[in-house]
Amino acid sequence: MSEINSNSPDVLPEVAEFLGSAHHALIGAQWKMASDGRMRDVCNPANGDVIATVAECGPAEVDAAVKAASASFKAKVWRGTSVSERTQVLLRFADLIERDAEMFAQIDVLDNGMPIWLARMIIASGIEGLRYAAMIAATLTDENFSAATSSADRRLHAYSATQPIGVAALIIPWNGPAASFLVKAAPALAAGCSCIVKPAELTPLSALLLGKLALEAGVPEGVLNIVTGDGKVVGNALVEHPLVDKVSFTGSTVIGKEIARRAADRLKRVTLELGGKSPTIVFDDADLELAIPGAAMAVFANSGQMCIAGSRLFVQRKVFDKVVAGIGQVAGSLKIGNGMDPNNQLGPVISAQQRDRIAAIVAEGQEQGAEIVCGGGSPSGNGFFVEPTVVVGADKDSSLIREEIFGPVIAAIPFDDLDDVIPQANDSRYGLAAGVFTTDVNKAHIVADELEAGNVWVNCYGVTHPMVPFGGFKESGWGREFGVDGLQSYRESKSVVVQLHGS
Repeated sequence: MSEINSNSPDVLPEVAEFLGSAHHALIGAQWKMASDGRMRDVCNPANGDVIATVAECGPAEVDAAVKAASASFKAKVWRGTSVSERTQVLLRFADLIERDAEMFAQIDVLDNGMPIWLARMIIASGIEGLRYAAMIAATLTDENFSAATSSADRRLHAYSATQPIGVAALIIPWNGPAASFLVKAAPALAAGCSCIVKPAELTPLSALLLGKLALEAGVPEGVLNIVTGDGKVVGNALVEHPLVDKVSFTGSTVIGKEIARRAADRLKRVTLELGGKSPTIVFDDADLELAIPGAAMAVFANSGQMCIAGSRLFVQRKVFDKVVAGIGQVAGSLKIGNGMDPNNQLGPVISAQQRDRIAAIVAEGQEQGAEIVCGGGSPSGNGFFVEPTVVVGADKDSSLIREEIFGPVIAAIPFDDLDDVIPQANDSRYGLAAGVFTTDVNKAHIVADELEAGNVWVNCYGVTHPMVPFGGFKESGWGREFGVDGLQSYRESKSVVVQLHGS
């Protein structure tokens, strides 16, 4: 068993002050307790300690938040401003987040367990995405057409325009709290929508701080609301509320399907970024000094708690043993412990329940013939830690191969050639991401074309950019985030045709 590096440097004084303060829902411009006064404990997964308590909201708070958003939308306090005005507010918002970036990183480490290096990286990425959304909104223009009919005496002028979709419910996951908030709120706000954010019940803290900074930046009252609480209660109430026009959800495929069913009753617009069981393919011509650590961290980063995690590793038979051994060495070298210690590379998983679920999947795989190359256990000590684990020989129908584990577990599978690996890589109900390691550029493009995945990385993994659309095929979701596509998903197109008179 691995040992935990349990060092925990002191947090910033302002983080300690924030954790000790009251954490209520943001409705309009007011911070409000749950109507029944209930609170929920928030725990640090590195040690199980309670670090804060947050309002446990219900349908009453959802209704108030949606009505506040709807009122702000009807009053045009945000969508009625010019694009340049909205851009300036959002850029101020980004500057304030950047000012407090270390505070956000530490809060997400304490709340989620991720290592501090990763928290710093993803909050920087979120800031970049916010600035991009603020700027790209100014480039979206209407289209004008000159139209004629078969009748010579009839002339038309037509144009198409886009407008904000309305009230958007943004339901974010726990595996990257602050950045996930910005991935959804940035394009929604840039598009002119009014929003209600529902943070994950396990990691609600950075969302509340973001709400505070949004008000400081000048986002008007009611345009950005935040309601904390249980997903089944708050999430369902948001999806079913008649004044919500759009739902954007990131999370499990099971819940995504349920949201789609509920939203269908009113034909609400829906964006779903769901689960994955992503393949990483290493060919025998790959630069193994790049491919081995790349394939390893494709699943071990954030303790495997990523929708894009490359948890199915396909390695060409000639280099299979070498790659598997190399990934095992990477796994064994990773320092596991409290994410606040910058020397640690892996933090805990989010909860005891998740730790036990991962262990059960690995044990089931062993019973079905899988062999553990390294890892497979939980380090001794406090916290919800899982050793980075490499398995071989897993049955193709086992949960190790079929199900999203959301933990630091990778199943290695040998293959012979291109015609052998593509069907195996595509043999999944998911299609979110894939990685390819090869020095043959022709092969790289062929494989990228054949893979059934919304995101394909060649000789790297998990690299995103706010300009590049992100989303999945098959049961990995509907729609795209990032880029122009992501912003346009919060707008509706309208066509206007005018009959002209006179010569």
